[in-house]
Amino acid sequence: MVPSNLGEEMSTELALPPEWEDDERMNFLFSDFKENRDVSTTDWDSKMDFWTSLILKICRSRGTVCVHLQELNKIFQRKGIMPLGLATVIQCMARCGKIQRESEFATNVDCGWVSWGVGLLLVKPLKWTFSTLLGSSVVTLKELFVVIELVKEKAAELLGVYRSSPVANHSLLSFQELRTLSSHVCVDESTLCMALLQLQREKQVTVSLHGGEKIVKFSQPGQNHVSPVSDVDLGIYQLQRSEGLLEERVEALGLEAEKYKEEARVLLREGKKSQALRCLRSRKRVEKKADHLYAQLENVKGILDKIANSQTDKLVIQVYQAGVSALRLSLKDVTVERAESLVDQIQELCDTQDEVNQILAGGALNSTDADTDGLEDELRFLLENSSLDEPSTLPEVPSHPLSPVRESGSLCDDLLSALPSVPQNHFNITGDELDKARSCITLADTGLQQKYRTSPVKRAEPAQ
Repeated sequence: MVPSNLGEEMSTELALPPEWEDDERMNFLFSDFKENRDVSTTDWDSKMDFWTSLILKICRSRGTVCVHLQELNKIFQRKGIMPLGLATVIQCMARCGKIQRESEFATNVDCGWVSWGVGLLLVKPLKWTFSTLLGSSVVTLKELFVVIELVKEKAAELLGVYRSSPVANHSLLSFQELRTLSSHVCVDESTLCMALLQLQREKQVTVSLHGGEKIVKFSQPGQNHVSPVSDVDLGIYQLQRSEGLLEERVEALGLEAEKYKEEARVLLREGKKSQALRCLRSRKRVEKKADHLYAQLENVKGILDKIANSQTDKLVIQVYQAGVSALRLSLKDVTVERAESLVDQIQELCDTQDEVNQILAGGALNSTDADTDGLEDELRFLLENSSLDEPSTLPEVPSHPLSPVRESGSLCDDLLSALPSVPQNHFNITGDELDKARSCITLADTGLQQKYRTSPVKRAEPAQ
């Protein structure tokens, strides 16, 4: 039953829209819908959008995925007045696919799951079965509807919680273990069941009954869909359950042994030696039993490790088989004889190409030599004719070794040192004769040598 003050509680917990305090606006929103939408399309759509978004907001804040009309009437009660058009809102949301009857939601799952879901998950199977068969569109007060958007969100959260939990390596989980694991995601068992139905629809979960116990199997990372529960899965599940029970039993025996030890210490202080000895004997007996169970626990863990290793080996073998198949297909038309034939053909073609290159290179060399000889003869002829036609204005090529280049600063000094000494007596020579003698002085090469030509200048005799 929904409490009478649920509407007031929800009003205080939720941030209701601003229109909630506007009496005129809320009177319009609380009124019933017109029978014909075409009368006032704008008013109809605005009222429908308001209640649709508010219903989704309420369900998401509460963490539920199912809702019924009676609950909504109490939640949205305002000043003692309940909305009159919520039944129309639910019908419209159902036609648009935003919500779905619980019965229709369950019947869309595989047949194997329907038989389990009807008997174990859904709250009132007989009631929704008859309403589904009759195909009634009338919304009753307590008929449950599943909000599709929210149930998909819960299903994704549930799958994420499992894969990030320490039991993610367990292929099977009991329903109670899953209920405890997802308590912070699914607020009640009904929400968990709807999320499991959605995961079953997405082929990420399968649920089965074994020994009167509901067992859930999730798809593993990398799998597109979950595989059916096999005998191997059941065997591993039994071993894991045995491991858990043995660990709990060993821990309990350890605590019991410590308890006997403390009692023996207290009795010994009180001087009750005989009673202390009995406590110590009980402690030894409990420790012996704990050691025996611990050995069994180690055996179970060893078996589980071997199973895990065998599964890994199986995956490796599957990969090897896939690789062998792919290699066989790629080498289908490849043989050793064919490879040798191709290598021989390539070698023959390479030899032929080398011979052709040698022949072409030899012919080009001979023609080049012939052309070079002709060009040298023509060049020699041109040089001879040019030397005959035009007089050479260039100086003669020196035949003696060139003297080393000297610095420009010592040029004048060399020139002065090469001149003869100035005579101390007077010469009987005219100015014209002196100019003629000076013109005969020349500089030869870079060595600043003086060349004197024969001149009729007479050496003057010294005065008597």
